Amino acid sequence: MNPFAKGLITFNLILGPLLTVSSNHWILAWCGLEISTLSIIPLIAQQHHPRAIEASIKYFLTQAAASTILLFSSILNTWKLGQWDTMLLFNGVSCMLLTVAMAMKLGLAPFHLWLPEVLQGTNTMTALILTTWQKLAPLSLLIMTSQYLSTLMLLSLGLASTIIGGWGGLNQTQLRKIMAYSSIAHLGWMTIILTLCSKLTLLTFYVYTIMTTATFLMIENLKTNKMSTVMTSWTKIPSLNALMMLTLMSLAGLPPLTGFLPKWLILQELTKQHMTALATLMTIASLLSLFFYLRISYYTTITLPPNPQLYTQQWRHKVLNTKPYLALTTSLSMMMLPMLPMLFSSI
Repeated sequence: MNPFAKGLITFNLILGPLLTVSSNHWILAWCGLEISTLSIIPLIAQQHHPRAIEASIKYFLTQAAASTILLFSSILNTWKLGQWDTMLLFNGVSCMLLTVAMAMKLGLAPFHLWLPEVLQGTNTMTALILTTWQKLAPLSLLIMTSQYLSTLMLLSLGLASTIIGGWGGLNQTQLRKIMAYSSIAHLGWMTIILTLCSKLTLLTFYVYTIMTTATFLMIENLKTNKMSTVMTSWTKIPSLNALMMLTLMSLAGLPPLTGFLPKWLILQELTKQHMTALATLMTIASLLSLFFYLRISYYTTITLPPNPQLYTQQWRHKVLNTKPYLALTTSLSMMMLPMLPMLFSSI
């Protein structure tokens, strides 16, 4: 890609979410979402492959439809109140339309069908941006307007996302699709606690971003895109292969790793709000996600695929160019649990 074009895309990619987060006007927030959408599309389609073009078209159509619903919601709210302030959202129909629009942009169930296909059609680093940075603007709008949104609707979306995110990843063999369903499941945890404690939503998003970044960086360094190549990734960087197993366990939410931190606090808050049955359902639904994390971890520990056919080993012919920030993200994705009091008090 042309360096000038790449620099312009990167600038707009950073500008879009920041404009949405910092604005208190619906039109500026909508402009930030549109800038963010249009800047990521060239990165999705840069492979010049039919699957990449298809992924970019799916992403554009979904995001355009969500932006249209958001604009209609803001216009309807302004028609009733006479002002464009994002912090004043008293119209029930506008609140419902805003929730639907942000659910489409985030990839919450049942508006999740675009996310696995788009991630599968792009490269690993663009998939990382789609599952982390691109979630910031829609999630910030939901947090800013959380006091006006329907708790029942958000609880239903969160529970459905957790169940579908776990259920959909069970029969997947492509790592990017598995990470897409992992994103859907984690977004369900963020949504279900949104109106009850928005601080926990922010904390969950931060922890999820760290863990997902570490996982995608490992996938990129090991050049593993599917389950069959995970089996022989130990021949490239054995230590990184072992750390990948621990990072996946952290994504699953097993103690004493970092991923246990937000789920523990969310279940505690749901119990305090006398939602014990919902907390139990969320715990059971997370077991679905735990299964495919355990399956990938098991595949990283074996050395040969379970079939009688000949298989080409991917031996390490040269030292791979590992990045220094991989060590930082990997460490944070596994050892942040003791920092819980400081993290929760700083949000």
